[in-house]
Amino acid sequence: MIILGIETSCDETAAALVRDDRTILADVVLSQLDEHQPYGGVVPEIAARAHLDHIDRLVAQAFREAALTLADIDAVAATCGPGLIGGVIVGAMTGKAIAAVSGKPFVAVNHLEGHALTARLTHGLDFPYLLLLVSGGHCQILEVRGVGQFRRLGSTIDDAAGEAFDKVAKMLALGYPGGPAVQRAAAQGDARRFDLPRPLKGKPGSDFSFSGLKNAVRLLIQSVGELSEQDRNDIAAAFQLAVADHIADRASKALKDFAGRHRRTDGQPHHLVVAGGVAANSLLREHLAKMAERQGFTLTAPPLRLCTDNAAMIAWAGLERFRLGFRNGLDFAPRPRWPLDPSAKR
Repeated sequence: MIILGIETSCDETAAALVRDDRTILADVVLSQLDEHQPYGGVVPEIAARAHLDHIDRLVAQAFREAALTLADIDAVAATCGPGLIGGVIVGAMTGKAIAAVSGKPFVAVNHLEGHALTARLTHGLDFPYLLLLVSGGHCQILEVRGVGQFRRLGSTIDDAAGEAFDKVAKMLALGYPGGPAVQRAAAQGDARRFDLPRPLKGKPGSDFSFSGLKNAVRLLIQSVGELSEQDRNDIAAAFQLAVADHIADRASKALKDFAGRHRRTDGQPHHLVVAGGVAANSLLREHLAKMAERQGFTLTAPPLRLCTDNAAMIAWAGLERFRLGFRNGLDFAPRPRWPLDPSAKR
C-alpha cells in the first residue's frame, strides 16, 4: 500500500510517498525561510501564495524520485488542519484534485496526528505512549492511545514554545528562525549569569506557559541597556535553560500520571516521544532524556527532518487511517483549529 501525502499548514510546502512497510519512497520539503525572514516571522498571506506557487512541482518531484505514477498509489492524504487556513486550503484542495482526477480515495489528516504517529513510522512503536509536541504553533503533551484516540494531559495556556524562541531572538537581534539562532548564541553564553523565572513551578497539572518568560527577557534587556555580543549570548543561554527546565518540569507530571494508569508487567520502559521544530533543541532533548530516565521512560525522537513539518508524516498518518477504513469526501472542510482531544477544555 502506497500513500501520497501533502503538507502545507505553515511555511513548509511538502509532498511525500510512503509505503506500508514504513519505507519513505520520496520526501520533498521546500522551506519558505527566505520569504519570511525580513518580517521575523511567518506572514500567512505570503505563505499561502508560496504554497500555491510550488505545490504542483513538488508533488511531481516526489513521484519522479519514487519512480511512481498516480496509478501506483492507493490513496491521497493531505493536511486539512490545524494551521494557517490559507495554506491549509492550498494543500487540501490539491489533494482533493489529485484524488478526483485519479479516482483514488481521499484522507483528511490532522497535522498534529501526523506528528503524533511519526514515531510509529520511524521506530515502530506500539500504543500507548506519550507525545510532547513543541513547535512554533503548539506546545502540548498527549497520551496517544491509538489512531484518532488521544487524551491531552497538558497544553500551553498562552504562547507556544517556538513562538517564544522567535520573539526572544527578535528582541536580541539574533535573526530568524529564532530556535536555531538562540541555540547558536546560547552555545557561547553563560546561562547562570542571569536568573529567569520558571513558569508554573510547583503548580499542579502539566500545562505550560511562555508569555511571562518572554516578558522577563524583555525587562532584562531593558535593565541591561545597550547589549554587547556577550550580553546577547548570556541572555540567550539563560532563556534556553529556563525553557528546557520549564518543559521538563511540567512534562514530568504527565509522565507520572501516565505511568500510574498504564503499569507495565513486561519490564519494558514506557516511551516519551518528542516532536515539533523545538524538539531539535539539543539542551531540551538532554533535559527530557534525563527526566524520562528518572521516571522509567525512554525518550524517543524521530530524526530531526521528521520532527519539523513534512509530508512523510502526513502520508503515514493517512496510511494508518486508510487501512483502518477511514475515508473522507471531497467536501471535507479545511479547518484552522482541529484539536486531537475534542474533550479538552481549552
